[in-house]
Amino acid sequence: MDNYNEFNQQETIDYKSLFFKLIRYWYLFVLTLFVTMSIAYLFNRYTKSIYEVKTTVLVKDDKNKMDPSKMMGLDFMGGDQQNLENEIGILNSYTLANQTIKELHFEVSYFSTQKFVTAELYKATPFIVIIDTAKDQPVNLSFNVKIIDNNHYSINAEGDEISLYNYKTYTKSDHKVDIQFEHEYHFGDNVIGANFSFKIVRNPDFKKDVTKDSEVSFIFNDIDELTKQYMGLKTEPINTNASIVEISLRGNNKQKSVDFLNMLTTVYLNRGLQKKNMVAIKTIDFISSQLSNIKDSLNIAEINLQDYRKKNEVMDLDFQSQQAFEVMKDFDTEKAQLDLKNKYYNYLKNYIVKIRNNIDDVTMPSSMGIEDPILVGLISQLAQLYSERNELLLTAKQKNPEVTAIDSKITTTNNNLLSVINNIINTSNIAVKDVDHRIALMTTRISKLPLTQRLLMGMERKFKVNDGIYTFLLQKLSEAQISKASNMADNEIVDPALSSDLQPVYPKKSLNFTIALLLGFILPLIYILGKDIFNDQIVEKEDVEKITKLPILGHIIHNVKESKMVVAESPKSYIAETFRTLRTNLQYPTQGKDKHTILVTSSLPGEGKTFISINLATIYSMYGKKTLLMGFDMRKPKIYQDFGVSNTEGISTYLINKSPLENIIIHSSIPNLDIMMSGPVPPNPAELIALPKTEKLFLQLKELYDYIIIDTPPIGVVTDPYLLLNYADVTVYIVRQNFTNKKIFASLAGDIEKRNIPNVNILINDVDLQKSGYGYGYGYGYGYGYGAGYYSDNAEKKKSTFFERLFKKL
Repeated sequence: MDNYNEFNQQETIDYKSLFFKLIRYWYLFVLTLFVTMSIAYLFNRYTKSIYEVKTTVLVKDDKNKMDPSKMMGLDFMGGDQQNLENEIGILNSYTLANQTIKELHFEVSYFSTQKFVTAELYKATPFIVIIDTAKDQPVNLSFNVKIIDNNHYSINAEGDEISLYNYKTYTKSDHKVDIQFEHEYHFGDNVIGANFSFKIVRNPDFKKDVTKDSEVSFIFNDIDELTKQYMGLKTEPINTNASIVEISLRGNNKQKSVDFLNMLTTVYLNRGLQKKNMVAIKTIDFISSQLSNIKDSLNIAEINLQDYRKKNEVMDLDFQSQQAFEVMKDFDTEKAQLDLKNKYYNYLKNYIVKIRNNIDDVTMPSSMGIEDPILVGLISQLAQLYSERNELLLTAKQKNPEVTAIDSKITTTNNNLLSVINNIINTSNIAVKDVDHRIALMTTRISKLPLTQRLLMGMERKFKVNDGIYTFLLQKLSEAQISKASNMADNEIVDPALSSDLQPVYPKKSLNFTIALLLGFILPLIYILGKDIFNDQIVEKEDVEKITKLPILGHIIHNVKESKMVVAESPKSYIAETFRTLRTNLQYPTQGKDKHTILVTSSLPGEGKTFISINLATIYSMYGKKTLLMGFDMRKPKIYQDFGVSNTEGISTYLINKSPLENIIIHSSIPNLDIMMSGPVPPNPAELIALPKTEKLFLQLKELYDYIIIDTPPIGVVTDPYLLLNYADVTVYIVRQNFTNKKIFASLAGDIEKRNIPNVNILINDVDLQKSGYGYGYGYGYGYGYGAGYYSDNAEKKKSTFFERLFKKL
């Protein structure tokens, strides 16, 4: 066991040995490098490139203080704080992406397949598909168009369970259809089927020559599904303290991604601008409706005044009438303004009662000259609450606690606003009654004036009042129009998306080649190290030398024949020559004695003991020496099968005195070679071997034979070989390449060394020289002209191709 423990301690990487192994496995490095680089090339060549397109948008935290709507009192939203996270939610919203796709007309996608790679054609198609929006179209069905010449094309499509989509209403039908279609058309013809209708025309911007029989396909897109695909934006601030948002999109077509991002930011900015313009537009509409009513009254008053002056030849009022007129004009103007404000209050009251989600389009109090701070403050607060609610609904559901809290605040603010409006209306009605009372008193005084002056005053009063109101409304209309024209988006584009110098982010070609190069070296290295470290079988001569100091006699190459008697049947074969080398090497442990006994054993069954014994005995007999092969494996006898003789008598019957010696010695067909079978399997082989008669047997045999070869059971399984060691001059311990277990061999070799058993030598069997390089490692196999016509074995003489040799190595 000492040798076993020592072997475990020494099982570390031998860097010198590893270096020579790496050199010996050069072909593995070359092949692996070729495979990995080829895979990298094919992956880079046939994988669709993905590009990442970026744009940046500045999201301002507050509205610009110089905003014209704020300066002119049209911005009732006050300091609308734009939450950065809410703005990011808007940029990632379905609505914004859907509107962008509609603006870009992504209804149809075109594709071309070249060299096994399908690529989308964008703005570079030889034709354009014009959709008949009055009819449904089949979505996600590939229409294959083959251009025959400049005027003709053929088209075909086939699919089952195809959904239909209407591009006028942007809705998908629940009905699904099967389509099978093929036809030829002129460019510009209507392509009409039971479930589709469109037209294909030549693209005037396509300048390339169309190859005859070139094929391009197109599909109609489901706008809802396409919108969901484009919602996969990556939107984040450039740093934690900045309000500049970077928007990035990955796609196979870089120009299409660039156009989408640029249109997305444009739609986003226009959304904010339209929201601001909506206030001014509603104000303009309200004032315009009032102007229309006042204009008619003003025209009538002006005509009546002119007709009266002409008929009565009265141009001006006298002094007393003029004084009364000025007082009445002030009263009338005050009442007209109160009536106009009352109309606005009632309009605002009805609007507040009917609103549901926002008050973006309400006419502002300031546009009507109303500066009530409580009223303006409540409307601003209500608008802010609606804005927060709508932005929160982009990422939350209706029953979210935060939405519910905002709804509660909106209800409270609505009630407060209605209460304030009712109070203002009541106060305004009181003011109107007061003005009416003063007008009544002044009317009593005017009634004392002459009839002509009195009527003239009434007409002028009506004209002046309408003219003043008309002028006032015209001034407010101009202010609202100036505000609308001066409005600018709160946010701005910092850097638009660009396609120039854009490199694909996937696949990373240089990185893939680098990884392939590294793997080309690392994988073989891992294989060699793993094979060396984790392999528990003996593979090379160095494995034996690490385990034990027992001498190594040599090696026997792999037997390619079915028969075990290769030396007798193919004396000029390469394997026969390795047995001659073994015979020569055995002269050293026997110190040149003319006669000696050789015991053959191994660790476990299946390592070639009987094969070695038969051919070793044969090679000695061919040397002209009397040789005996003894089958001392009385547990699993095999030799009689190889020689085709009976096993009814043998060593076991001799040891129990049932057979004389001359009866168990059999003369084989090989000159100078006799064999002795083990005989029937006894119940106690070890006890028989331990009998004194065994010693007597060997003494007699050594007198009769020059060489005795003893085939024994495995030394790692039974004790029989130990009992026979005393009768052998040399022990040959068989180790089989890629079969013998290192740890078992280490344990047994250590035990042999501990017992100081003399002349135990290692023989490595079943060696594949092309795999392991044993022919060089032992010093055998060169300098003798092997492979130059010396051997007669056709199987070994056959020359293999380079690829056969390469794969055999692998």
